[in-house]
Amino acid sequence: MIIRAKAPLRIGLAGGGTDVSPYSDLYGGAILNATISLHAYATIEPLNNGKIIFDAIDLGEQLELDATEELPINGKLDLLKGVYNRIVKDFVKKPLSFKLTTYVDAPKGSGMGASSTITVAIIGAFAEWLNLPLGEYDLAHLAFEIERIDLAMAGGKQDQYAATFGGFNFMEFYANDKVIVNPLRIKPEYVSEMEFSIILYYTGTSRLSAKIIEQQSSNFSKKSEKSLEAAHKLKEQAVRMKEALLTGQLDTLGDILDFGWHYKKQTASNISNPVIDELYEAAKKAGATGGKISGAGGGGFMMIYAPNNTKYKVQKVLEGFGGQIFHFSFCPTGLRSWKL
Repeated sequence: MIIRAKAPLRIGLAGGGTDVSPYSDLYGGAILNATISLHAYATIEPLNNGKIIFDAIDLGEQLELDATEELPINGKLDLLKGVYNRIVKDFVKKPLSFKLTTYVDAPKGSGMGASSTITVAIIGAFAEWLNLPLGEYDLAHLAFEIERIDLAMAGGKQDQYAATFGGFNFMEFYANDKVIVNPLRIKPEYVSEMEFSIILYYTGTSRLSAKIIEQQSSNFSKKSEKSLEAAHKLKEQAVRMKEALLTGQLDTLGDILDFGWHYKKQTASNISNPVIDELYEAAKKAGATGGKISGAGGGGFMMIYAPNNTKYKVQKVLEGFGGQIFHFSFCPTGLRSWKL
């Protein structure tokens, strides 16, 4: 028997950072994101030899361990081990023997929620294998707890829910880890126009989002007036983006993105850098109306909105910076799992 699962990566369209504690706990956060046709994959092959084999193909890392109830968290494929530890602790109460193979379509540190998405995919594969009673909210929250609590990885709350639910979602975040996912019914022609106009550009550099998010959290905890005001504006941006997408005001999307990018840079000092700023301004001079860094910032993917056939000129300009353009479509479905 072989068990597989896949979950989609996401791009954040508005509100990024307002899902980070303590801001979301104190003021409530709001984010609009959408999943795309890049995925994280997990395959489980049950074994009966008392061994656990991890094979993270995209990372080029492999690990073989004895099957025990708790695997050591020591910096070697900790996400994979962290999921296993919680599955055993919360559900099966005994060691499992298997091979787990994982792969992600985007580079590590891409800013599209890859770590959370692979966590969701792995949980989905275990749930399929073991017939675990996990609904969408349960599974997403378990992925959040594994990353943020068990493994103490800094970050927000949106990625796990995006990967699990899929599609375009307006998400609300409150104290006590309360999350409400509001799926958006966006007309297919609006979605197609966005696919035509959005350029997904990989800058060629990954980044450690945890350090950026830790600075954001610190600024929120200290109630930095500049950071808090910026976060309030980002929450406002999410509402504006939702209204624009639902009513088809696509000509305003670039301006809304540009508005958010201006305030996003004020939540932490290292979200942008001179290279990113130069790239962004060059794209705007070539016809783009707005854009943003995907995820926490500092590198990874940039999303540029280039309407009215300007994308060809903008793409040419971006390619001159030495990065890579990724072609994509929006993915309406979230986590999927199956047996062979």
